[in-house]
Amino acid sequence: MKGNTDKDIILYAAGDIGPDRADPGSIFRHVSGVLKCGDIAFCQLEVNLSNRGTGPMGKENARDPEIAAAIKEAGFNIVSFAGNHCLDAGKDAFFDTIANLKNQELAVIGAGADINEARRPSIVDCKGTRIAFLAYNSVAKDEYWADKNRPGCAPLRARTLYESVEPVQPGVPALVRTFPNPDDLAAMKNDIKQVKQHADVVVVSAHCGIHMTPAVIADYQKDIACAAIDAGADLILMHHSHILKGIEVYKGKVIFYGLGNFALEIHFMTREWAENPHVKLLRKTLNPDWNPPYPDYPSFPFPPDSRKTILVKCTVTGKTISKVSFLPVIINQQGEPEILLPADTLFNEVVDYLKNITKDQGLNAEYVIDNDEVIIQ
Repeated sequence: MKGNTDKDIILYAAGDIGPDRADPGSIFRHVSGVLKCGDIAFCQLEVNLSNRGTGPMGKENARDPEIAAAIKEAGFNIVSFAGNHCLDAGKDAFFDTIANLKNQELAVIGAGADINEARRPSIVDCKGTRIAFLAYNSVAKDEYWADKNRPGCAPLRARTLYESVEPVQPGVPALVRTFPNPDDLAAMKNDIKQVKQHADVVVVSAHCGIHMTPAVIADYQKDIACAAIDAGADLILMHHSHILKGIEVYKGKVIFYGLGNFALEIHFMTREWAENPHVKLLRKTLNPDWNPPYPDYPSFPFPPDSRKTILVKCTVTGKTISKVSFLPVIINQQGEPEILLPADTLFNEVVDYLKNITKDQGLNAEYVIDNDEVIIQ
């Protein structure tokens, strides 16, 4: 992490977070030192922060409100709540979460009391440069989408079509095609164009993609990313898949198709859960290598490849993005992210994994190791 000047702005971005432990801040013990060295840090919140959780997911997804303070103390200041779990614990918990984050002076994007609030950007004025953040969600229940008179998250929905490969051969597996909702896409583009008039750099966050599945990127993700950049976005951050996805450079702008997990703990995925017939079929369909629970990773029952993740590092110089890179990260047995150094063999494992899944999906990003970071070209 060398070569930066006092005039440079360092933006860090992480994927999904949601501690579930008595001391929530301890999950960030290995990364907070780096995060605090930056000027701005973004993350995606996967859980509710409230004591008023209700509904079938209330017990699992309504967590200690003190997590908001832990997020702040770790070094984050921009939080997207535009996720598929934002209303799992009910409206009270939804509003508690937003209030608890704001009480810690954390900017909340992508969710709100109505559609206007959910789509409202957060603009950070840092060293004379204005950086705007917008957040959207593609994967949620219908009742979770914000509307004129309904709380929820900013929608960026997609539809799925199954295309027959051989119409005269019944039973042949179909191709899966996905397309963004045209109205939601138009709204996102308008949001970007509007905020671009008031900001030098626009960062767009999208909770989307195919979860647990190695490498595969849905068609609609590419449509969303390219449309956002065409409208004026400078950096695209996607998350939700709980596993790393490849990276693309489009018109000189970097698209992260899946940041993976960062500090997310889940304890309800027990052996009983894993052996449920429906869950077993789902796991086999998404990822045959996903066989939880894992005794050595009691709070991290995700596929083994999900232990590999990254911390995005974006350098802004002269009111424009001058460099985009990432720091390789591993999730340890305690479910905590650890930033890797080049001397660690796991450093190259993460880099090689990203190279392979990027190539697998025909993406064009190239990776150059420079000291302890990996520059995207």
